[in-house]
Formats: sequence, structure tokens, C-alpha cells
Amino acid sequence: STPASLFEAYHSDYQQLIESVRAKLEKDTREQQGGILVELVNAEQRKATLRRVEIELDEADDIISQLEVEIQGIPASIRSQYTSHLKQAKLDLNRYKKIAKESHAQASRNYTRFDSTSMSDDPYDERANERTRLLAGYQTLEDGSRRIENSTRLALETEDLGADILRSLRVQREQIENTSHTLNQAETSIDRASGTIQKMIRQMYKQRFVIAGIILVLIIVVVLILYFKLFHHRH
Repeated sequence: STPASLFEAYHSDYQQLIESVRAKLEKDTREQQGGILVELVNAEQRKATLRRVEIELDEADDIISQLEVEIQGIPASIRSQYTSHLKQAKLDLNRYKKIAKESHAQASRNYTRFDSTSMSDDPYDERANERTRLLAGYQTLEDGSRRIENSTRLALETEDLGADILRSLRVQREQIENTSHTLNQAETSIDRASGTIQKMIRQMYKQRFVIAGIILVLIIVVVLILYFKLFHHRH
């Protein structure tokens, strides 16, 4: 995978997270109070929703960091369009972080106001007991939601670790392929050198035969000269 394709994949994941955050925050703004019990239910639902928003914003922040890493490997000729995507992603993330922070503060104020009002204006034990049971039920729900969120975070961390391992394996594979290519080139060079040496050896043998022939001719000439000198000297 190229840095550009990895950037696009991470950016797609980021857009899905931001869309989920946007939907949750819009739903939060539509929550209306409808009586004492409904107000309490809405307050607890808002807290749970905003907790999920915070988790998704943290995940989006991690993806932004990954986008900043991947954009460094994109060729300069096409990097500008990815830079604009990254800049817009950062602006959207900061905007939704601000909205989430304001919504969380508003929810906390509403819950505190409801809690103090209900405690002072509720003279009936039955309603107080009902409120206590409802609070206990939602506390259990919060604990369950928190465990689910922790499991989700662990799964995402495991997924990120797996992605890092895959990237590392890909780099190692490329290194092995490059090494194999280098070895093939070295083998080709060795074959060429071996052929050259063999040619040199054959040429050397030819030269030795020529030299031996010349020496033999010289010996024959010397013998003939000596023979004729001795023969003429006797006559």
C-alpha cells in the first residue's frame, strides 16, 4: 500500500467517526425535559451519550496523528490536496471537541439543578424511593456502558497493534525483495566474471601451445645448423 492509499483509508475512518459524533451531538441538542422522571432519564442518557462522544473524539484524534505521519510519504506533486483534507479534518475535530465540552458542561449543570430541586420539592417517600431505584438502575447501566467502552478501546488498540505489525511485515518483505534482487545481480556479475576468466584461461592455453611450437621449431633449427656444421666440417 502506498502512503496516499493509507491516508485515504485513515481519512475514511475519520469521516465515519466524525459523522457518528455529529449525529450524537445533534441528538443531544434535541433532548427535551418532560417531567421529573423524564428529566432524570434524559440527563442520564445525555451523560452516556457524551461519554461515547468523548471516546470517539479521542479515536479521531489518534487518526489525525496517523494522517500526519502518512502525509509525509506522499509525493510533493500531489500532497497539496491531502494537506487540505488534513487541515479541514483538524478544524472539524476542534469544532466538535468544543461543542462536546459545552454540551457536557450544560448536562452537568442541568443534572445538578434537577438533583437539588427534586430533593427539596419532593415530600413523598414513594417518589424518593422511585428516584433512588431509578438512580441505582442507571448507575448499573453506566457501569455496563463503561465496561463496553473499555472493551471497545482494547479492541481498537489491538487493531492498531495489528496494523503496525502488518506495516512492519510489509517493510521487511520489501527489504527481503530488495536483498533478493541484489543477490540476483551479484549472481549475474559472478557468472559474467566466470565466463571472462574461462576465456582468459583458454587464451592462455592457446598462447602456451604457440610458444611451445615456436620453441620446438627453434630447437629443430639449432639441431639442423649443428648437424650441417659438423657434416661439412668432416668433409
